[in-house]
Amino acid sequence: MLNDGDHIMVCVSGGKDSATLLYLLKELQQRLPVSFQLTAVHVDQKQPGYNGTSLVQWLEHDMKVPFHVVEEDTYSIVVDKTQDGKSYCPVCSRMRRGILYTTAMKLGCNKIALGHHGDDAMETLLLNMIHGGQMKGMPARYTAQRGNLGVLRPLIASFEEDIAKFAQYKQFPILPCNLCSNQANLQRPQVKLLLSTLSSLNPNAKRNVLTSMQNVRPTHLLDTTLREACGLDPITGQISQGRQSEVSDAIGAWMVQEDNDDENTPL
Repeated sequence: MLNDGDHIMVCVSGGKDSATLLYLLKELQQRLPVSFQLTAVHVDQKQPGYNGTSLVQWLEHDMKVPFHVVEEDTYSIVVDKTQDGKSYCPVCSRMRRGILYTTAMKLGCNKIALGHHGDDAMETLLLNMIHGGQMKGMPARYTAQRGNLGVLRPLIASFEEDIAKFAQYKQFPILPCNLCSNQANLQRPQVKLLLSTLSSLNPNAKRNVLTSMQNVRPTHLLDTTLREACGLDPITGQISQGRQSEVSDAIGAWMVQEDNDDENTPL
């Protein structure tokens, strides 16, 4: 994720996740053998009751990193464009993302670091499955088309509970979000509750769900396009003729394991 000469814009929302992210990246900056620059960026979206003083003081006096506060009244637009009973989050996140991409390019950054964690990834996966009919979560690293910016999620393998404990221990300043917190019947809190109930089935359930997102078996899913992309026959799931050299040893190894597992599965 990190390379020599990187200029990383760390998106600091005022929440526990992004504060933890900035703190840990600064620790890595001092310990890793590669040299990279950090710039923190916070977007003041002009929400009612907003006061970012504690965050600015923390950035300036405690973290001592270069930072920018971008002032954009997205609040009024989000409230105006969102239908009654609908979540503010889709419009808000798209607008904030556009502001962040623009800011990163102005600052000359080549990468953006976001504070999404493992719980965010699992919740997004379930939301897309339940409401969109897609198995789509959050990648740890991708390249944004706009500006060819590298987008990083260094906390993607961490759990929200652990981050919350760390943020409390470090006494990071936390700014409330008065936009989302005032809405009822949001889908993400409901999916968060669904994930928490899985622990009653298996105490390692959440860890296993997160692990499964990087342990996919195309032969045992129904997506024929995915099979083809992996060099497999879209119907049978076997390695396609003429593509043996393209298929990685890892895929071949787990195909053998799956065959053995299937033979030992009771009918």
